[in-house]
Amino acid sequence: MENTLGKYRWRVVALLFFATTISYLDRQVIALLKPTLEKEFSWTESDYSNLVMAFQAAYAVGLMIFGGFIDKIGTKLGYAIAVAWWSTAGVLTAFAGSTFSFGVFRSLLGLGEGGNFPAAIKTVAEWFPKKERALATGIFNSGANIGAVAAPLMVPFILATFGWQVAFIITGGVGFIWLIFWWIGYELPARQNKLSKEELLYIQSDNEPDTSHEEPVKWITLLSIRQTWSFIFGKMLTDPIWWFFLYWLPSYFSETFQLDLKKPSLELIVVYTATTFGSIGGGYISGYLIKKGWPVFKARKTAMLSFAIAVVPIVFAQYCTNIWQAVVLISLAAAAHQAWSANIFTTASDMFPKKAVSSVVGLGGMAGSVGGILFPLIVGYLLDTYKSQGNITAGYNIIFILCGGAYLLAWGIMHLFNPRNEQVVI
Repeated sequence: MENTLGKYRWRVVALLFFATTISYLDRQVIALLKPTLEKEFSWTESDYSNLVMAFQAAYAVGLMIFGGFIDKIGTKLGYAIAVAWWSTAGVLTAFAGSTFSFGVFRSLLGLGEGGNFPAAIKTVAEWFPKKERALATGIFNSGANIGAVAAPLMVPFILATFGWQVAFIITGGVGFIWLIFWWIGYELPARQNKLSKEELLYIQSDNEPDTSHEEPVKWITLLSIRQTWSFIFGKMLTDPIWWFFLYWLPSYFSETFQLDLKKPSLELIVVYTATTFGSIGGGYISGYLIKKGWPVFKARKTAMLSFAIAVVPIVFAQYCTNIWQAVVLISLAAAAHQAWSANIFTTASDMFPKKAVSSVVGLGGMAGSVGGILFPLIVGYLLDTYKSQGNITAGYNIIFILCGGAYLLAWGIMHLFNPRNEQVVI
């Protein structure tokens, strides 16, 4: 059947995948340069936490702004503006001369990157029927993991050969190449002349009305709907865990197991490669259950519960005596997070009409970023406190315990706000 339908929609997913890869490459580079920049700018753990929080605060604002903005002007122009903005900010970071200017450029980066997921999730809703959305989301969301894998390969080489400034210029500049392919290759399905009639009918098989011409739904209306709060709390409680994996995992391996971050790190590559399988596999599992006849919401909830349980073993990282034991536990948790992420994003397009999807994703993403602002406060305090006592590993152990319970708590709250799996009618 796939051969008669055509596969143009998967080309669109490829564009989303590369945009997400570039986004995470741009944000991950500072974690790998952290030991070098700490020495050059005399940063403490709290200074670094403040930079993470500056990014997260701006990212939260960016999600809020771009969510409604993209619903209003459309995915093609909205996504292009977001990528151009964050790529420029990434390049400008090379010219930072103080901790304050780093904070400014990281804030600008976060503001632009706030457009990535609202645009990508809305694009998936426009281009895929519900039974394929989680898989499509899992595929493009795996770009986050590829970006995190590419960074440990690229950045140490660039750092050793050209210096930290060039690392920011190269990683930031890649986004401008993507913009060319996006502008040439993307259109709404109904306007894409390269799309077969059969594939267009398949994309529209859910019989969802075309709302691209309608005004976006106001935030005040969305915030009065309990399904919105289900998504908001699910993101707020789990997004900060992923930020921790991105921003502190390299230094955890360095400080606990003396990993040399000036060389390509196989351990980090293994962790972030595992998350790629989690993202795609997580999207496949719920889609498989739907194709087997499960109701959409039951399939999503069942899959997400299994992923929440899979994160729990990370609490045993405190008992690891060598780095590869820790790699196994953290890889499982990080992969489970990305499987969770592929499905929680898709719940927004499951619950809401297309005209509201980008706005809902923006609100939920903003909530996740607020959690990402608060969690680094806890992380920075714990690590500085235990570092001063000569036992920074104990700080990481407490953080892993918090990570282990976050997803089960989030799943329970999401079920509380939407126990009957009702779709929103606006």
